[in-house]
Amino acid sequence: MDQLGMSNKQANPLPPQEPAGGSGSAAVAPAGRTGVRALLGNQGITMFLILILMWLVLAFLSPYFFTVDNIFEITLQTAVVALIAAGSTLVIISGGIDLSVGSVFAASAVVGGTVLTSTGNLWLALATTLGMGALLGLTNGLLITRIRVPPFIATLGMMGIARGLALIISKGIPIYGLDERFRWIGQGKVFDVIPVPTLIVIAVYAIFFVMMNYTRFGRFVYSIGSNAEAARLSGIHVSLVIVGIYTIAGLMSGLASIVEAGRLATVQPAGGNGYELLAIGAVLIGGASTFGGEGSILATLIGALLVTTIRNGLNILGVNAFWQYVVNGIVIIAAVAIDQYRRRR
Repeated sequence: MDQLGMSNKQANPLPPQEPAGGSGSAAVAPAGRTGVRALLGNQGITMFLILILMWLVLAFLSPYFFTVDNIFEITLQTAVVALIAAGSTLVIISGGIDLSVGSVFAASAVVGGTVLTSTGNLWLALATTLGMGALLGLTNGLLITRIRVPPFIATLGMMGIARGLALIISKGIPIYGLDERFRWIGQGKVFDVIPVPTLIVIAVYAIFFVMMNYTRFGRFVYSIGSNAEAARLSGIHVSLVIVGIYTIAGLMSGLASIVEAGRLATVQPAGGNGYELLAIGAVLIGGASTFGGEGSILATLIGALLVTTIRNGLNILGVNAFWQYVVNGIVIIAAVAIDQYRRRR
């Protein structure tokens, strides 16, 4: 295709001529319309506008929605999905998929909770939780790069393995009696206003934004998603980057499990069920392409807020909780459909 493009340029070396008699003002208007069209063509911006519109509609339908407490409650509810989705963003941009994040979430929480109740050492429990998540993510990456198992199959298998480990270690019994300091991570508020999980999300997304936009690793992720073979030929150690991506995804699942365990003051071995769909939905709603090579970490945060806003709004309006699954599924399909429409245009 590049050769074709070069031959076209060679065949037509002269730039296209401006229409005769065109005025400056006439040229500005189409450019302005083109700029607006390009802006609205960005799915992340489109979803942000939809999020604002949804907030306004829900505020009109319920006086309890647009309050300071509820807005912070939305950010608190968003924290777990947003943290998992941050790792899933890297996976999807690289052209992969991770179906195991919900089970890795549960296994990490159970291991960390067991260490905490056994030793009473908070820092060891936190390190163990994060380490377990990273280890399971690393295993995913090695299965994909060394054994050449497709990402879908590798992470589908890990979904069962990690869930089984969570149930075996805990014997299927929830873990209670978490340290007060541990609970502060999920329940605490800075200045008695801002939830600690909200600040954790802000810090994580700031780090990911810098990583994806200003580091070689971030550029490598986009390159691999666009064309893995071309990335390999250009000197990128594709296998190493992919292992790093899945390790980070597992690490973020572990961090999310710390936040939820602290918030609920308990560790549930069945926790995280369905979180992979919420995380993937947030990434796709934010405009990431299922084909890889496209996506934005900030747009993923908007997608996570949109998913949580839907759940929060339906709860406030008294809609049956079972309908939330239906609505989430419709939103994910709509997001992918919009992406396909943009590509055809």
